[in-house]
Amino acid sequence: MLVTGNDILIPARAGHYGVGSFNTNNMEITQAIIHTAERLRSPVMVQMSEGAIKYGGQDLANIVIDLAKRATVPVALHLDHGSSYESALKAIKMGFTSIMIDASHHSFDENVKETKRVVEAAHAMGISVESELGRLGGIEEHIVVDEKDAFLTDPEEAVQFIEQTGTDYLAIAIGTSHGAFKGKGRPYIDHARIEKIASLTGIPLVAHGSSGVPQEIVERFRAAGGQIGEAAGIADEDLQRATQFGIAKVNVDTDLRLASTVGIREALMANPKEFDPRKIFGPARDVMSQVIEHKMRVLGSVGKA
Repeated sequence: MLVTGNDILIPARAGHYGVGSFNTNNMEITQAIIHTAERLRSPVMVQMSEGAIKYGGQDLANIVIDLAKRATVPVALHLDHGSSYESALKAIKMGFTSIMIDASHHSFDENVKETKRVVEAAHAMGISVESELGRLGGIEEHIVVDEKDAFLTDPEEAVQFIEQTGTDYLAIAIGTSHGAFKGKGRPYIDHARIEKIASLTGIPLVAHGSSGVPQEIVERFRAAGGQIGEAAGIADEDLQRATQFGIAKVNVDTDLRLASTVGIREALMANPKEFDPRKIFGPARDVMSQVIEHKMRVLGSVGKA
């Protein structure tokens, strides 16, 4: 069933579990996300970035919407990192049920102003809104933030921001980062900051840049001819702890990109003469499903739908 973000995230916050919000760029990724959610009876959010909209357009959105409407578990179609009011309106017109406006690169006052505009427009259509306060490091499509420019979310500012904007859920900077390279060894997550913000606010909180970058997938990627540096992701234990203190939405993109590529590379290595796309993209879908299932079990959303 196609629902709003609030329909999924308010129960998650109250129930102390997290819901995966997975980025999609094609049919196979979308199938892996929604079919796995169906099998595990888990609510789920499917994200499209502005890059995905440019790539797949209304066709891709329609695939998500169709699969979501036919699913028996709650599914929301979410705009990931909407960069402007105009981008938000476009997504609303396309049928998205959850919108993110990311004005975190602006001043606090400008962030409030831009977020409030989107909230007013989306709420008028019955659509829920995510915003961001603080700034994550790393690279994600059009978003490039050097570590020196990243900063963590201030708890008191979070309270003011929520009150002034009416945002439904808030992405906070807590130590996670975008991309496959989140630091040396185990990235530091500021759990005390999460708990402080959660204690002061009642809305669902969001963790961006939360791919685990499983070493097994990284090793298979290399074994299949891929080249990647010392990739590191967010530990399962850190995500499990975060969901106990208000993190209800957990964004995952890099893990699916790696899993998809592993499936494709392994299929072609096993049979270099293969050119049937079903026998190339099918294995990619299977590997992604395994990664998605692991993430859903870590977050505690299995059986919640």
